[in-house]
Amino acid sequence: MKAILHADREWGIGKNNSLMFRLPADMKFFKETTTGNVVVMGSNTLKSFPGGKPLADRINVVLYPDGEPRGDCVIVRSVDELLSRISAYEREGRTVYVIGGQMMYRTLLPYCEEVLVTKVDAVGGADTFFENLDGDPDFRLVRSSEPQSTNGYTVTFTAYKNLRVKSYGGQGCVQ
Repeated sequence: MKAILHADREWGIGKNNSLMFRLPADMKFFKETTTGNVVVMGSNTLKSFPGGKPLADRINVVLYPDGEPRGDCVIVRSVDELLSRISAYEREGRTVYVIGGQMMYRTLLPYCEEVLVTKVDAVGGADTFFENLDGDPDFRLVRSSEPQSTNGYTVTFTAYKNLRVKSYGGQGCVQ
């Protein structure tokens, strides 16, 4: 499992249940990376999408304890059910991406082998934050692109490896 997100200089990831920045290069990267794969989110992230509709061309798995079953996404009611579902998708050879929000990232980060972070060289006034991976000894920066400009912001595409992935039954996990 992997996480994918963009964060400002303070590791802010959102404001008012929305993204802080409109970043065409990041949106293109996100779409190219996640299309055809599995995306995992909490119910607030699903609600933040236009019309509350899941992302097209992906299997959308939503942790939504009180949610009604839907035909357009997979609703799971508990973290245990979520981990079981993720494990099954990975055994099928699918790549799973955690896409938000803050509580989902916090809950699943220990299980993520890799975290893809688009770093934005700005402060967005966030009210939700991601863990500062640069200060976490369990994570190592393994890739970083050259900075590039998108919609007036400078961004860098980075990848962090989790050195202590917790096992949940998925592929490639270690203790």
